[in-house]
Amino acid sequence: QVQLVESGGGLVQPGGSLRLSCTGSETLFRMGWYRQAPGKQRELVATMTSTFSTNYADSVKGRFTISRDNAKRMVYLQMNSLKPEDTAVYYCYGRQSMDYWGKGTLVTVSS
Repeated sequence: QVQLVESGGGLVQPGGSLRLSCTGSETLFRMGWYRQAPGKQRELVATMTSTFSTNYADSVKGRFTISRDNAKRMVYLQMNSLKPEDTAVYYCYGRQSMDYWGKGTLVTVSS
């Protein structure tokens, strides 16, 4: 069973930055991040394939950057210029024939 474990969430002021990390028990073809805000559906944030092709939600383009280290089985999300609407539980995502999810880490953007 593939396991994904997130870290790096927390409370940050608007305009601030946070970096999320996710460690996988194995390297997956596609890894990335989704988020779910209170009362909303889970949505794509960003994903990256093992060949470093990326996909970003329009709402985070230019502010968030996804990266990964295949040797370490890790994927990262650098989040800059954070806004209150970025507040959500962020889930690490992986896909290799099926989808895998971490348990999530809470990011709160508030003054």
